[in-house]
Amino acid sequence: MNISLLSIKNIASKPLSTSLSLILLSLGVGLISLMLHIDKHLQAQMTNTIRGIDMVVGAKGSPLQLILSAVFQVDVPTGNIKLSEANTLQKNSLVEYGIPLSYGDTYQSFRIVGTTQEYPALYAMQLAKGDFWDMSLQVTLGASVAEKTGLNIGDTFLGSHGLSEGGHVHEDQYYTVTGIFKSSGTVIDQLILTGLESVWDIHGSHADYERDSVEHKSGHTESGEKIEATQTDEQNHVDEYTNENHGESEDDREITAMLIKFRSPMGMVLLPRMVNENTNMQASLPNYELLKLFSLMGIATTTLSMVAFVVILVSGISVFISLYLSLKERTYEMTLLRTYGASRRQLLGMIFQEGALIALTGFILGLMLSRVGLLVISMMLKSDYSYDFSESIMLKEEGYLLMITLCIGLMAALVPAIQVVKINLSKTLADA
Repeated sequence: MNISLLSIKNIASKPLSTSLSLILLSLGVGLISLMLHIDKHLQAQMTNTIRGIDMVVGAKGSPLQLILSAVFQVDVPTGNIKLSEANTLQKNSLVEYGIPLSYGDTYQSFRIVGTTQEYPALYAMQLAKGDFWDMSLQVTLGASVAEKTGLNIGDTFLGSHGLSEGGHVHEDQYYTVTGIFKSSGTVIDQLILTGLESVWDIHGSHADYERDSVEHKSGHTESGEKIEATQTDEQNHVDEYTNENHGESEDDREITAMLIKFRSPMGMVLLPRMVNENTNMQASLPNYELLKLFSLMGIATTTLSMVAFVVILVSGISVFISLYLSLKERTYEMTLLRTYGASRRQLLGMIFQEGALIALTGFILGLMLSRVGLLVISMMLKSDYSYDFSESIMLKEEGYLLMITLCIGLMAALVPAIQVVKINLSKTLADA
């Protein structure tokens, strides 16, 4: 007697109730699994990105915005800081190194970042081909940039002003590709790296162009007040995120931010307060800001997980009701099976198999649902932030979730199984 085949046929004989149980179970499992993967990917991505960075200094503003813009490259910067002031901080005995960043331009939505070669070294970047930039207007591409734009060694392109598409194109200021990095899974995969001089040269020319344009307009304007207003508006528009004054002196130059590594733990104690209180810059600590961010995310994740567990419990109740009502209709069938030689243990096994089979099927459907959701979210993040975490390995927590789901399925089958044991063969056959 094939008890397993009977279990499958019994489940299939009630398509509506079985489908409802599976839908509820898969939704609960899928939601919890999706939350686990999102939390894992975000924490891993963020922790990996801030390695070697103890403090970020930039313009006064939101500390979290400074971290997101300078470290993760997913937000607009808080402004500019003086290069001379940043370099003074870099020379502090408590600082091991400081990596300057200057940006404000893009190419096909990928950020062009002016920096030093210490920046790719921070993430142990390796070249797939070509070489690092060594002159103004030379660039080295991240792997994702090269893949999506089709740029190769020796190609040239024009950057556009601003951190989104549609900005003013810097005409006659062509960048030349000298190298392409290997894929690393870090933020640099999504960046175009160049020297600080490139950013200063590009925006120095751009500022001169804007000023010439203003002067030309002012020569053909009749009203003196209108001339002054036009000049003011035009100048305010020039290089919001990058330097407007590009003289020979370091005092005239600006950068967007500087990534700082402390030489000793004493730097964590002294430098942030010193920077915030005694300079025009702002100091932000990535670990501290991310802990706050993870805390907020944790509240949302916990809330959604609780909702998902409630859905799973409701699904367990649905499985119980389905098995219980089905058993009441199949009492005579069970009695006949007993008279044909089936033991109580076999009948109990059939009931528990039905509960476990529904639970296992719901779990598998839930995993499939979570992977689809993860793929959709990954595509959205790729589009909006150029981040990718579509990898979907089986998590240890999902193993625990499987055991919980199976327990719920078996618990739902417990009462119907007890009813099977209590079947009175002679009475049931007599009533039939």
